[in-house]
Amino acid sequence: MKKVIIGLAVLLVVAALGAAAFWYLMEKRLTEYVAAPFGSDAAKTVEIPPGTNPKGVATLLAQGQVVRDADLFYAYLKRDKLGPKLKAGEYEFKGALTPTEVAELIMSGKVKQYRFTVPEGLRVDEILPIVAESDLKLDLKKLQALAASPKFVRSTGVPADVFEGFLFPDTYSFPRGATAAAVLQKMAARTLEEVKRAPRKAGVELDTLQAVTLASIVEKETGAVEERPRISCVFHNRLRLKMKLQTDPTVIYAMMLLKGVYSKNITKADLTTEHPYNTYTMKGLPPGPIASPGEAAIRAALSPIDCNDLFFVSQNNGTHIFCPDLKCHEAAVEKWQVKYFKKKKADEGGSAEP
Repeated sequence: MKKVIIGLAVLLVVAALGAAAFWYLMEKRLTEYVAAPFGSDAAKTVEIPPGTNPKGVATLLAQGQVVRDADLFYAYLKRDKLGPKLKAGEYEFKGALTPTEVAELIMSGKVKQYRFTVPEGLRVDEILPIVAESDLKLDLKKLQALAASPKFVRSTGVPADVFEGFLFPDTYSFPRGATAAAVLQKMAARTLEEVKRAPRKAGVELDTLQAVTLASIVEKETGAVEERPRISCVFHNRLRLKMKLQTDPTVIYAMMLLKGVYSKNITKADLTTEHPYNTYTMKGLPPGPIASPGEAAIRAALSPIDCNDLFFVSQNNGTHIFCPDLKCHEAAVEKWQVKYFKKKKADEGGSAEP
């Protein structure tokens, strides 16, 4: 019996030593594994669905060539009790990374972002395709349906039944899975935020819809940022004197609404066609914006400079001549429109006569 007990004790000691040796070797292997970078310079994207357990995460990362060994990565997660800290989402891994760096990214929740840029001065019908064609892969018809829903538009805080003018021009970042509704809500919120934080000159009493409407006209009238506060001043002066704004971009927009086709060519008939957006036939601001203004145009609409100008005429180079009276305006039109285009036509080999 004594020999049996001694034998069992020896076996237990051997087993304990074996377990200790195994633990030591495993710990050494794990330590070396965790410190060793793995991967190529090519970017790799791995999506971790919600509810994926640590072993599933390790498998997905190994399949995506982000980590070298799924079992070892799982053992590392288990040893350091990192499983509960892992966050679902789509992650992008670049370059050779250690398992520690891989785990830290997944625990941070910094998922891959997809970007798109909306330039200033576009209409809703021009903006929605940009969003749909981005890597977010949103459905254009869904975007259009939401944009055509007064209930949804109003739910975003926009004080109108349509998004025209309220989808702020900017570069946006969204994770995979962002919905059409979430994207439109964020873009609208950016416009409302810009209006709220823009400095407002004393005496300017435009509400949000009026501010964005005027800003959209300023945006379409000039690409020269430095001119916008002065162009805004012209419109504020005309509004104060109850003069018609007579701004061509509103005529173009009105004709687009009437004809269903966008054209920059304005006819005499267009100028006299009555329409709420035609500021040659209607006094005051049109019912809503004609495009999405950027920050500079919004600020100009709410903080015009002081001026006596009532007119401005294009110099055909992106800038304008400003005039306080009709005499100055007519002289500028003669120089920069009539004579300029006569000369241009003659230089191109055409007749100088109208």
